[in-house]
Amino acid sequence: MMLVDSHCHLNYKGLVEDQDAVIARARAAGIGGMLNISTREREWHDVIAVADSAPDIWATVGIHPHEADEHPHVDTARLVAAAAHPRVIGIGETGLDYYYDHSDRARQQASFRAHIVAARQTGLPLIVHTRDAEEDTAAILREEMAAGPFPGVIHCFTASDAFADIALELGFYISISGIVTFKKATALQESARRIPADRLLVETDSPFLAPVPHRGKPCEPAYVADTARFLADLRGDRLEDLAAATTRNFFTLFSKAAPVA
Repeated sequence: MMLVDSHCHLNYKGLVEDQDAVIARARAAGIGGMLNISTREREWHDVIAVADSAPDIWATVGIHPHEADEHPHVDTARLVAAAAHPRVIGIGETGLDYYYDHSDRARQQASFRAHIVAARQTGLPLIVHTRDAEEDTAAILREEMAAGPFPGVIHCFTASDAFADIALELGFYISISGIVTFKKATALQESARRIPADRLLVETDSPFLAPVPHRGKPCEPAYVADTARFLADLRGDRLEDLAAATTRNFFTLFSKAAPVA
């Protein structure tokens, strides 16, 4: 049985200090692939270097919405150029975050659109972060999809069923994190039951959001197995079947990556 952690931050504090051991524990837990996500331009080199060092780790290039104000110079051309690296398989994470509003909303939207165009031009999937911004996220995705198709995933899904339906209608995948294991996450649990098996991914978003039974600890990619186990029980699936489906979905969406034999 193999699982893929479709979204982790191996270069973040909490993991980077013991990165080799973190990666080894993930492999020992049956995690056959990890997508190392960037959120700032200054991270790109190090995130890609980790992917360069291991065949079962891949990288993305992107600017988190929190960082949009600090990266007005990161346009579509800059993203496309960085994405040419053979180990870069996605664009993002990008999107809108109106919960914290760390960056101006108009700047977030402009950055989001630049990433979308980069995804369209490269054919690489867009990794979307959205929090308290469903209406604008959906409107931008619909408008941009009408201008030309692009693949993508809603990462760390916590939005409404209505937003999930829009994402699925647009051809997006939906990724579930350890939040689904939290006792009070009943709405997310209901949503997770209804996501089609051929559009489902799993992730840790480590070092954040450690699933039960690891709450209170830094999260790490090995824990995606706990999320998958909970999700399989929740959906009434065999763990082996859910693992096979989510792994297949990952390599279908992130087609620039190849499973390690």
